[in-house]
Amino acid sequence: MSTNQAQYLLNEMAVFVRVVETGSFSEAARQMAVTPSAASRAVARLEKALGQRLLQRSTRKLRLSENAQDVFEHCRDMLNAAQAALEASGRQGEEPRGTLRVSVPKAIGRALVHPHMPEFLERYPQVDVLLRLEDRYMDLYDEQIDLAIRITDQPPPGLMGRRLLRIDHLLCATPEYLAAHGVPAQPQDLKAHNCIYLGEEPSDSRWKFRRGEQSTTVQVRGRYAANNTGVRLDAVLRHLGIGSLPRFTAEQALAEGRIVTVLPDWTFQTNYSGDAWALYPRTRHVAPKLKALLDFLGERLATSR
Repeated sequence: MSTNQAQYLLNEMAVFVRVVETGSFSEAARQMAVTPSAASRAVARLEKALGQRLLQRSTRKLRLSENAQDVFEHCRDMLNAAQAALEASGRQGEEPRGTLRVSVPKAIGRALVHPHMPEFLERYPQVDVLLRLEDRYMDLYDEQIDLAIRITDQPPPGLMGRRLLRIDHLLCATPEYLAAHGVPAQPQDLKAHNCIYLGEEPSDSRWKFRRGEQSTTVQVRGRYAANNTGVRLDAVLRHLGIGSLPRFTAEQALAEGRIVTVLPDWTFQTNYSGDAWALYPRTRHVAPKLKALLDFLGERLATSR
């Protein structure tokens, strides 16, 4: 393959990667300052050079064809490597650019990530962010996710990561509710209270506690459950009961004295407690746009640790 052929192939790879990342020929063309037809022809030339169909096109959306995922990952790695080489040589003067697809749990996304996004977008005007606020597990490779924030003990095999902050959960209630119904002295006392829990699975009403070497589980009940932390906070503030809340959701109301912690000597254990990690597909060369977001989130969320 000649140098010119390799250069053209790299350009076509860049178009292909941008089309996959944006999910649209027209949006990829807009970001790369070419026409949609030119973008389509570039992908067609790459398909011809590789001898396989890369994209399945429909009136509703684009998706990778069978066995094209590996091609996409190799193309992305080659582009990242080329960009890293330019940066290392000092010839890369432009800012990070492109679209970042980010998967974040709803509560973390709304309370901790979204408030900082205006500053990030202003700092990096060539980077677009598609924020997916979903609590379900999203496969980074199958769904072309660049970065996912998850609560985990450590990055799973096949992914790289950076620890961002610790997510703790608390039990909280208003002083008014506790004055009317009593203050629990031990976890088993919660059986006599109206407890506000997640309510997505039966295990959400089985609250687990640990204190030193002691551990216990309490089957709680309540007239109100909600799978949104903001709603549970509001329910607690309306004196409806004792609610389970992430610390980042409760801390302002705690600081203002509108709510207080319940059973503060016990650690409240949930599947949603632990270290929040920023995870991304394993690669030798982290794209500048991804590195920019990793550094930015690490800086901004450090105060939440």
